[in-house]
Amino acid sequence: MNTNNHEEIEDVYHLDVFLAGFLFLGGLLLGSLTGAGAMLLLAPQSGKKTRRQMRRKGQKVRKQTAVTLHSGVNQIKDKTHQVTTRIQDQAEELQQHGQDVVEDQKERWGPVVEAGITAVQGT
Repeated sequence: MNTNNHEEIEDVYHLDVFLAGFLFLGGLLLGSLTGAGAMLLLAPQSGKKTRRQMRRKGQKVRKQTAVTLHSGVNQIKDKTHQVTTRIQDQAEELQQHGQDVVEDQKERWGPVVEAGITAVQGT
């Protein structure tokens, strides 16, 4: 049981690290988009050509961001499913263990209770 708790804590830690990396990647993409926009605005060329380049770069970064976000969301869903499944399995194991303990105690104390009932009824 202790190792399972440790595994859960480790899973949560890995999920936090993953989310931090994911946020860093999002910031990196936003920074690259901002840098590309600044570069295009400061480039020595016509406004029409600059706007066209900005539009293309924006579309490219938007597509890359969408792909990255989709991948990140899928990874988070997978990890969440793994953690949820593990917790459900552990809950089922605990429930079964509790039922086993109750059955063992019934077997252990059943004859004593029966003898007590018989003794009370016999007096």
